Amino acid sequence: MQIRLLGPLQVIDESVPIELPGEKLRAITAALALTPGTPVPAVDLLEELWGDRLPKTAENSLQSHIARLRRILANRTGKPSVRDLVRTSHSGYLLDVDPEDVDALWFTRAVDAANRYLNDDPERVIKILTDAFAVWRGPALLDAGNGIACRIAYARLEETKLIGRELFIEAHLKLGRHQQVIPELEQLLTQHPLRERFCEQLMTALYRSGRQADAISTYRRVQHNLSAELGIDPGPGMRKKLKEVLQQEANLLL
Repeated sequence: MQIRLLGPLQVIDESVPIELPGEKLRAITAALALTPGTPVPAVDLLEELWGDRLPKTAENSLQSHIARLRRILANRTGKPSVRDLVRTSHSGYLLDVDPEDVDALWFTRAVDAANRYLNDDPERVIKILTDAFAVWRGPALLDAGNGIACRIAYARLEETKLIGRELFIEAHLKLGRHQQVIPELEQLLTQHPLRERFCEQLMTALYRSGRQADAISTYRRVQHNLSAELGIDPGPGMRKKLKEVLQQEANLLL
């Protein structure tokens, strides 16, 4: 059984999608899939489904939703044993699936692996991340409700995706593909105008392409954004990159 969270929630059994009707069923599945094999306390699921507006029948309603989820999984796969994937623990419920079968967890591990290989094997980093980005089908947890667990997971996954883009760009820079990454970096920095790492990488790519003035202009633009939006100055990474560009330091060309 595969659980796909990187986009609209999907449950896949032997390549056959299983539709989960209702946001609450999807929210329960998503909350359990974020920590497969680990019990999620019932109180946390209650908060995920209703927040601070718990109905008097919330506990009974949760039990009914769990029973319905089990029934749907069994009926739509034709496998009664699939009911047991949603197990009851002493404090709540757990989803008994392999973490490798949850795309969000697989993606996070792929980014971690890419980070480990960055200095030694940038080509491998590009392959890992190309495969990893391909599993995204839209915003994470798109239709799994607005509960706290899904909101936190959404923010964490989107940040991990940005880190993956930074690693992907860095791997290309290590291979001397600076001109190739400039369009993507321009787009990324437009979408994330306060992301200092993208600024540093774009400055490097522009400088290596013989565009020193554009590299400095990029710094000034992000510096202005940081000041206007947050009232802060660029961090040490951006300041170091500007110094390297101004002094035309040889390490920029490595």
